Amino acid sequence: MARPLMKNYINGEWVESNSTTLGDVWNPAKGEKIAQVAYGTKEDVDKAVRAAQQAFWEWRTTPPLTRARYLFRLKEAFEENFEPIARTLTTEQGKCIDEARGEVRRMIENIEHATGVTTLMCGYALEDIAKDIDCTGHRQPVGVFAAIVPYNFPGMVPWWFLPYALVTGNTFIVKPSEQVPMTQTHIFEIVDQIGFPEGVINMVHGSKEVVNALLDHPGIAGISFVGSTPTAKYIYRRCGETGKRVQALGGAKNIVAVMPDANLAASMPSLISSFYGCSGQRCLSGAILAPVGDVADELIEKFTAAAKAMKVGDGLNEQTAMGPVATEAHRKRVLGYIEKGIAEDAKLILDGRNYRVKDYPNGFFLGPTIFDHVKPDMAIAREEIFGPVVGIVRCKTLNDAIELINTRGFANAACLYTGSGAAAREFKYRVKPSMIGINIGIAAPMSFFPFGGAGQSMFGDIKGHGQEIFHFFTDTKVVIQRWL
Repeated sequence: MARPLMKNYINGEWVESNSTTLGDVWNPAKGEKIAQVAYGTKEDVDKAVRAAQQAFWEWRTTPPLTRARYLFRLKEAFEENFEPIARTLTTEQGKCIDEARGEVRRMIENIEHATGVTTLMCGYALEDIAKDIDCTGHRQPVGVFAAIVPYNFPGMVPWWFLPYALVTGNTFIVKPSEQVPMTQTHIFEIVDQIGFPEGVINMVHGSKEVVNALLDHPGIAGISFVGSTPTAKYIYRRCGETGKRVQALGGAKNIVAVMPDANLAASMPSLISSFYGCSGQRCLSGAILAPVGDVADELIEKFTAAAKAMKVGDGLNEQTAMGPVATEAHRKRVLGYIEKGIAEDAKLILDGRNYRVKDYPNGFFLGPTIFDHVKPDMAIAREEIFGPVVGIVRCKTLNDAIELINTRGFANAACLYTGSGAAAREFKYRVKPSMIGINIGIAAPMSFFPFGGAGQSMFGDIKGHGQEIFHFFTDTKVVIQRWL
């Protein structure tokens, strides 16, 4: 049976790439090919940029409230198509259907937040900065922006950026991950029905050639990126060379510390979801569990039992607690890290290497995996695994846990479970990561707070969504006036 070919969306039309190189899209639970996507070209990118440039001025001069009304209509359309989007997402990415629903909900929440443009894009003014002289600051759109987004959240991540770029008066190009192009294709089919002016929103599929074409194109004013730290560094450097604005969110090695006074029974559900949600394939996954003091043995016993009890399987099954990883290549990569942990003499207390799911013999499955007695200098404690593998580093004191967090290089997120306000204050005051959870696991900020880390987890000045992102997509024009 012929598999559908994902098309680009340029200037309000669905168009095929001129590329002859095709990639396969997989259902990771079944291990089956379900679609194809063209690995686009520089010519595809140039068509999209020219369309976005031609649309910019009319869109830029459209009143902000009018631009917001398009988003209001889009929100309602996404609500009406909520479940089909989530099911498409699970089918090609593998995550559990409830996780996919949560992703679609976060996508919609960013649209809701962006509709506050008439407040959040306001400038400022001061009379009499000198005798008979007034000064105003106006926030103005810049031009064409683009987002290069990852495979782990194919629905949500583009919408950390796209609504804010549009509502502030810019035009936009999305480059989905070539591994999971179906979700944004489904979303853009809905976008197409809203009636945005031609060229305001565009999508180009592809791989490295498309990424480099976006980075090099002189018609693009800025790039938003989410992905691995090596790629984030590359994006950041290339944008610096070409004079583009850039926000490049990288990888993570998130640590969850647990104090002796933590309520383990109440904490266990969020602990498990922090580490094994989305099969560990998210920059907000827990990577290291750090019990402090004499809580270690009890915590490890309960955490291991809860991990063993998880149902692993097809994400479309409502009872599934953890789905497959996204590709067979990534499954092999994670298996390689498990072998590294064994070679480094960490104690493998829960082995997910040979996990089998009934009725899905070809799926890209791994079971929950846990290493105890992990040392901070081991590869599995330093490098981003991006899979359902937990390393346990036992800490004597809270200070040891803080030191562990602050020496990873990454500084994306961290969490502390405790009943002590003093311990919580010291923790959030001293640790380097920018996103902190207290008794809630590794939690994602809501759309009206900024998303992004520090250190090797973030390259650029302005993070995703929140209030600050309105600054990324606008320039402040200062006008100093005197009338004689």
